Amino acid sequence: MTIIYPSPIFGPVRSRRLGVSLGINLLPGDGKCCSFDCIYCECGFNHDFIPQQKMPMHDEVLRALQHQLRKMKEEGPAPDVLTFAGNGEPTLHPHFPEIIEGTLALRDKYFSNAKVSVLTNATQIHKKPVFDALCKVDNNICKLDTISADYIGLVDRPNGTYEVEKIIEYLKEFGDRCIIQTMFMKGEHKGQSVDNTSEAFVQPWLKTVSEIRPREVMIYTIDRETPAHGLKKAEPAVLDAIGKQVEELGIPCKVAY
Repeated sequence: MTIIYPSPIFGPVRSRRLGVSLGINLLPGDGKCCSFDCIYCECGFNHDFIPQQKMPMHDEVLRALQHQLRKMKEEGPAPDVLTFAGNGEPTLHPHFPEIIEGTLALRDKYFSNAKVSVLTNATQIHKKPVFDALCKVDNNICKLDTISADYIGLVDRPNGTYEVEKIIEYLKEFGDRCIIQTMFMKGEHKGQSVDNTSEAFVQPWLKTVSEIRPREVMIYTIDRETPAHGLKKAEPAVLDAIGKQVEELGIPCKVAY
């Protein structure tokens, strides 16, 4: 079932990778707004969920967040993380840097032990205000499914110009201020294989991860219904083997099945 998240606050939900997570959705609450159109996205294809609403305003987001944090302070549960995610790419919001500043201040006031995380496809990190804002959060989680331009075109399907080589250079500038997140899967789409678990994909990806030197790597596979049919989960043994190779580089790796 396709998931469209409320805006600007949803949850808390229990995340496979992050624990008790309070979601912050900077995109419209009635559709998708993303610079990618991934065939595995739980929110569906972009063209099927064109929003009619606008993005929430800067002050609206922070008021709603403060209200929910006050409620959680009184009633529980305590969040492990405040996560920018939702119906697309959060860094597309024109006031993303200011919202990050406000969120960090509210986190410090209500739940100082909670982490602030951003799930981003990294398409906007060439913009200095976005780059600088991502450097301030606890978990700057950047997508890098592969370094193959053909695979990115088939699976991640960027809107507009996207050069993975340039994205990788910016990721290198983050260094240990970022976490790399990668979706591994198998199956087919439009008669073409989407299996990125083979050595032909994994070894160049590992080399790039080694060059970026992130603080951590998160690898995962399909967990919910996907808009494209024919996609398959990567087996736990396959993910574990890839995770072991990451750890052999001296980089911690979390695996979610």
